[in-house]
Amino acid sequence: MNRRSFAAQRKRPERPMRVLHAVAELYPWVKTGGLGDVASALPLALAREGAELRLVLPGYSAFLDAFAGVRDAARLKTPFAAERVRLLLARLPQEGGLAYLVDHPPFYDRPGGPYHDQEGRLFADNHRRFALLGYAAAALAAGADREWRPQILHAHDWHAGLAPAYLAARPSGEEKAATLFTVHNLAYQGLFPAAIFPELQLPPAFFALDGLEFFGQVSFLKAGLFYADRLSTVSPTYAREIETPRFGAGLDGLLRARARHLTGILNGLDPEIWDPARDPNLPQNYGVEDAPAGKRAAKLALLRRFGLEERERQPLFGVVSRLITQKGMDLVLESVPHLVARGTALALLGTGDGDLEEGFRAAARAALGRVGVEIGYDEALSHRIIAGADILLMPSRFEPCGLTQLYALHYGTLPLVRRVGGLADTVVDAAPEAIARGAATGFIFDDETSDALRAAIDRAILLFRKPEARRVMMRRAMTRDFTWAQSARQYLALFRELLEERGRSAPA
Repeated sequence: MNRRSFAAQRKRPERPMRVLHAVAELYPWVKTGGLGDVASALPLALAREGAELRLVLPGYSAFLDAFAGVRDAARLKTPFAAERVRLLLARLPQEGGLAYLVDHPPFYDRPGGPYHDQEGRLFADNHRRFALLGYAAAALAAGADREWRPQILHAHDWHAGLAPAYLAARPSGEEKAATLFTVHNLAYQGLFPAAIFPELQLPPAFFALDGLEFFGQVSFLKAGLFYADRLSTVSPTYAREIETPRFGAGLDGLLRARARHLTGILNGLDPEIWDPARDPNLPQNYGVEDAPAGKRAAKLALLRRFGLEERERQPLFGVVSRLITQKGMDLVLESVPHLVARGTALALLGTGDGDLEEGFRAAARAALGRVGVEIGYDEALSHRIIAGADILLMPSRFEPCGLTQLYALHYGTLPLVRRVGGLADTVVDAAPEAIARGAATGFIFDDETSDALRAAIDRAILLFRKPEARRVMMRRAMTRDFTWAQSARQYLALFRELLEERGRSAPA
């Protein structure tokens, strides 16, 4: 789709494409990972391209307390509540967007996180809580709000996976929105015992190999993969990977069968939040031209924040990650002595597996002044690490897209990554030929071992000692365009294809 056709769409606001996003998280109010960031940024980017967007969200108190102009939009008779469940329509603070809130306090007004109680245990009724979200999304996609009917229902991850199934279960003569289901991470499937299937009030035939059944369990994710009209995931390489047994988590056969309906579209970064030129978390803002000075100030502030030796001439490695093996954090922990022996420093922020948390704490105690570790989540500190580090470590075993490496690139911090998923799609390795043509933006390794990681670390240290080559890489990294505008245009093209496949007329 060329720029002229998109400009033409923006000139015709009387016929916007109507898209409803069903999702369980929304930054900054409810976020456990990248899904919340995507749910916040993608609809805004689509709206800027001329689409008319609404979201449907669980009625968490965090949303009800934060959003303005809440009013009744519809009431649903559901299998999950004796009384009718209210769908509230609220105005979001971000550029006047609108969201439906599934108002059912017994499901959503409770202490803890969106999926866990205060002790970190999964809620026992998560199958009902997120089945209700899918049920509400399907009802809206079939016209439950008489004032607004979507053409596209875009469901995200397992939490909304039942939405296409509930829509498929409705009478065949009804007018329904076309459906797109996006997998943000295939590893999280929403698996529940088969005994809960009757509670979902879906046709009995839906609990089958061609349906929700997955090795004797109910899979909400598989429901989305099977019943949605089209599928997408968050990078082209990950779309190919999940069709293989190694990355397919037992669903590779279904994904191969639906390969022609599966598209990989990279996530983007939100420049309203991630921009070194105006980031309020940094000691000194900077752009492409003054990046060396800005990053020097950020590095010194970061070294002081973690109590590390102020040795500017040695590289500072950064980690902002969940501390889990999927992210390769065990490989990083095994490589800490190597980093220290090479005279470098490490600043790490994260939380996750208890053994890894304690392992990094012990590493910091053993290497005072060289290794700084903060266990937890701190949004402002994450920005400071992204800006202040010279090299960002992301040795993931699998990575659907990854956002942290996109932030690092934009801030002139060179990512060191494994060649998987979105990492392979967004980082250009500092091989000699790539450096020579000015294309390199980071460091890539292949083998899933700490030896391979350490070899890549050594390459990064060597390049750090070549200031001119490093400056060229920083400039190239900072000028790559990974904004949501690019992704939004690809989604709009996909929506048009979907409507054409369904025999509908897409807006001009």
